[in-house]
Amino acid sequence: MPIHFTIDHQARYVEAKFDGHLVLKDLEDFTDAVVGQGGLPYRKLIDGRTAYGTYTDDDVMAMGARLSAYATLGKRGALALVPAPDVSLDLIDRLLNLGKDGRPAKAFLSIDAARTWLAAQVED
Repeated sequence: MPIHFTIDHQARYVEAKFDGHLVLKDLEDFTDAVVGQGGLPYRKLIDGRTAYGTYTDDDVMAMGARLSAYATLGKRGALALVPAPDVSLDLIDRLLNLGKDGRPAKAFLSIDAARTWLAAQVED
């Protein structure tokens, strides 16, 4: 899988590195693994600076629906996402808005800015 991640249960934090070519199934597998390992309520940093994907509008809607469905499972932690430089922030914002449902979620151009923002997010 082109997604590698760690879950720090003590710090209540998930950090993921997306690398190479991604498809919807990769994202579904990742999100299912995080939920299955108890990381849903944790703050999450997704570093996608070296990733690229092939997604249709239907894929984006399906992922948004999946993220929204997770909201019914309990509280979800803040999400900071740093896409590859050539990825449209409009696409990222669209996906984040589809699955946001009350949790803080934001896209960043810099990994440092994402880390700073994420560290400042208070858990409920």
